[in-house]
Amino acid sequence: MEYVVKGRNPASVFRFFEEISAIPRGSYNERGVADYLEAFATARGLFCYRDAHENVLIKIPATAGLEHLPSILFQGHTDMVCEKNADVEHDFLRDPLKLYVDKKGFLRAKGTTLGADNGIAVAMMLALLDGEVAEHPAMECLFTTAEEVGLNGAHGFDYSKITARRMVNMDSEALGVITAGCAGGIRSDLCCTLHPEPFAGSALRISIRGLMGGHSGENIKDGRANANKLMGRLLAAARDFDFRIVSILGGSKDNAIPRECEAVLACADPDALADLFTEQGEAIARELSRDDLSFTLTCEDCEPEAMMSSREDTLRLTALLACAANGVQEMSRDVAGLVEYSRNLGVIRTEGDAVHAVFSSRSSMESRLDASIRELDALAAVTGCTAKHHSRYPGWEFSPRSALREAYAAAYRAVTGKDVIVNVIHAGLECGIIYSKLPDMDIISIGPTMQDIHSPNEALDLGATEVFWTTVERLIQDLSK
Repeated sequence: MEYVVKGRNPASVFRFFEEISAIPRGSYNERGVADYLEAFATARGLFCYRDAHENVLIKIPATAGLEHLPSILFQGHTDMVCEKNADVEHDFLRDPLKLYVDKKGFLRAKGTTLGADNGIAVAMMLALLDGEVAEHPAMECLFTTAEEVGLNGAHGFDYSKITARRMVNMDSEALGVITAGCAGGIRSDLCCTLHPEPFAGSALRISIRGLMGGHSGENIKDGRANANKLMGRLLAAARDFDFRIVSILGGSKDNAIPRECEAVLACADPDALADLFTEQGEAIARELSRDDLSFTLTCEDCEPEAMMSSREDTLRLTALLACAANGVQEMSRDVAGLVEYSRNLGVIRTEGDAVHAVFSSRSSMESRLDASIRELDALAAVTGCTAKHHSRYPGWEFSPRSALREAYAAAYRAVTGKDVIVNVIHAGLECGIIYSKLPDMDIISIGPTMQDIHSPNEALDLGATEVFWTTVERLIQDLSK
């Protein structure tokens, strides 16, 4: 496949991207890509350390005459968010991604997430280790795992293996932007035990489709609708009707804004209930942002199940979905336009005799994460659920001075003639964990332009990727002087 847009996209970067795209690498399924990385290092005689979490560290020595220069650490994660459209058949445990380039010069995958978040970092590090840059200081490349489900690989890595004190994280999604700080976060699981009863009445399937979704940190401020919360709104509107929840399924990742949600209900009067939901859907459609104009709500008869939840369980679940705080909770008082505190109800699903709700809360303030724990504990208590909180990770505080940041800004200016933008993001990055382990590390986070990560609309701008590679190449050359 041809990826060159304007000039010199290094063929090896996209060759490596194609190769890792053929390896299933969803979170907690990174063994295959770790095998690939280890074999890559072995074939080239490079130092390689692989741990029990499938994190891989590969080192390449400085080229002749540059041994005296301090080393550079490049870092990215191997796992990807596995999302697909409902009508697409794809097994993320076995099937390779189907890549294609659209007419606008964006790389995409057919009906699924692309995994450029963060596969493009993996491919670029492999190109660096493969000798794509002729002269360089010693370089260390850290490939971490389970980033998308709580930065778990980075949490478990032994940082005594790292000698560099300059780090380039390549997990950002906007060319010409240096990320210099990020939010911390925590995952919360609420479980509601059901008391099933024999099915009675008629079965009605309610389906919400067509929402944009997106990253629950970066896109939370964009006003995109959450399918799980919309389902809660529908069920709350029908509270006075005689219905029971049979099953519910919405979203698949806590860190992705859910695009779809489906519930099967047992009811005495399906026509009246469908009329109410249709009316509510029309009102919702008028409220949605431009991003969600493809929203659809359908109500259709379906085959009855053997069991249904009790009326009490139905009301508890309705209250949980309707009352859970979601979206932007607080904006920063110090940084214009920055979300300070948010929450995403990413997953709601029936499993056996229980319903699980999975939340992701984010803030750069630890006190707000503590408050989110208490709020969800209180919600769990009043709705008869149990709550568990896990995968907490620290934020990364902005530093007013950074020699590496200045060096990258100069390299970008030399390549493009433009100045960079420095920002702080409302999303988790492994930079926070690494900085907490190596507080003398000078860190920047950069990347090429991507769109709609964590959704099947994910796209990588090939022209921006070309500029990004050239800038990284220039940065290494400048740091080699």
